[in-house]
Amino acid sequence: MANTKKRKEKRSVYEGNVYIQATFNNTIVTITDLMGNTVSWASSGELKFNGAKKSTPFAAQAVTRTAAEKAMQSGLREVHVYVKGPGMGREAAVRELGVLGIKVKSINDVTPIPHNGCRPRKTRRI
Repeated sequence: MANTKKRKEKRSVYEGNVYIQATFNNTIVTITDLMGNTVSWASSGELKFNGAKKSTPFAAQAVTRTAAEKAMQSGLREVHVYVKGPGMGREAAVRELGVLGIKVKSINDVTPIPHNGCRPRKTRRI
């Protein structure tokens, strides 16, 4: 049997979605096409930031630059941005997309908000 490897085809993506998850401990940026198929992603842990440095705005900038440059090789030019989480890197990540020359069409905050919270503990009887 010959050495037959299936080659992954390069797909061209002009418009896509950017999902920025900025928590207190990490920043993860995922870039997808409009169908939701991942084109590229990066996280601050992957870029060798460790500890408290992972959640800084500088780390978010570096993560966004890494993910965006991978995606721009596929032809990405316009994005819709979805930001989730309370971390410090939210604005820095969105600003970095504009600096790189990617047109930001919309910015949505999709942070989950509890409407009534979880059920409280039963009252203590002594």
